[in-house]
Amino acid sequence: MTVSLPSEWVKQNNINPGDLLFILPEKDGALRIMPSQIAQKEEAEEYIVNADACDEQGMLERIVVGSYILGRDVIRVTSSKRIEKAHVDEIRRIIRKLIGLGILEETPRNILLQCSVDPTKFKLDMLVRRLSLIASTILSEAMQALLENNVSLANEAVKREDEADTIYYLAVRLLLSAQMKPDIAEQIGATDVLFIPATRLILQYLELIADYSEDMAKKIIELETYRDRVAEDFVEKIFRLGELAQTIFQKAVDCVFAHDIKVANGILEMHNVLEIEADRLMREAPEIPYLRAIISCLNKIADIGATIADISINRALEKLGKDIENVVRSVKHVRTLPLTSRTKT
Repeated sequence: MTVSLPSEWVKQNNINPGDLLFILPEKDGALRIMPSQIAQKEEAEEYIVNADACDEQGMLERIVVGSYILGRDVIRVTSSKRIEKAHVDEIRRIIRKLIGLGILEETPRNILLQCSVDPTKFKLDMLVRRLSLIASTILSEAMQALLENNVSLANEAVKREDEADTIYYLAVRLLLSAQMKPDIAEQIGATDVLFIPATRLILQYLELIADYSEDMAKKIIELETYRDRVAEDFVEKIFRLGELAQTIFQKAVDCVFAHDIKVANGILEMHNVLEIEADRLMREAPEIPYLRAIISCLNKIADIGATIADISINRALEKLGKDIENVVRSVKHVRTLPLTSRTKT
């Protein structure tokens, strides 16, 4: 059998008789034809970053992160004179957060970074759950530190946020690679093309929860100076609010994988309860620094959990298809957790 190639495409890609072409099978049964120079370029391309142009603090670090997320395996940082110590420090600091990325070669004017991440070693749902667990742990430690006035525990929560960044960067890298390469999508379990954008959003939300939790831990450390002016019963109310916020986003993530509309509906009802309680605590909070900021962070975390619950409902509707009518008829509100009762952590 033969395949006729469009003449315009042949001219644009400078293809001559006898040239090598690559035919790649797609998951949907289609075939993708690629000129050899493009196929080889995809395999290994060195990306150059001009350190001299990175004249603002943090700029080089963010470019390295962005290149890593975009799936670039070979990154060379160069300078016309000598790479500044501040830039070297930025590179060394950020590669600790980027799984698989290391310094392969270093000279005064060049730093060669290479990534050796093997996508077959990771599953996307595992990374989402891992990021959820890290965010939950940071939140739990921050709330426990508030309840016990434990600055050491709050500091541990702050340090743990780096781990959340590491998982987030890796997961987004793999997700973007999956969008461009069907074989990687198959390997990491991202075969639902329609759900890939939602997964990216969920990862971003979970990383944001980790950021809010870290921010609360920092505020709890600063709150130590004023801690004796805060009534214990008010601290317990904030702690219980934190428990409910944690329950909301944890169950929401579970629903993403379980496709359980009933539970997701109950989560949204829990969120309504939390909003009312958070508003009441904001009004009752004494004029002490950081207290209202902590309550506001918990409210934002619950908002994120509710949004993830909405996403899980949409995914469940997609999965259920025609069966949704029976599910809707049977949906009942899930009992919300009362704020007056405490659960052990």
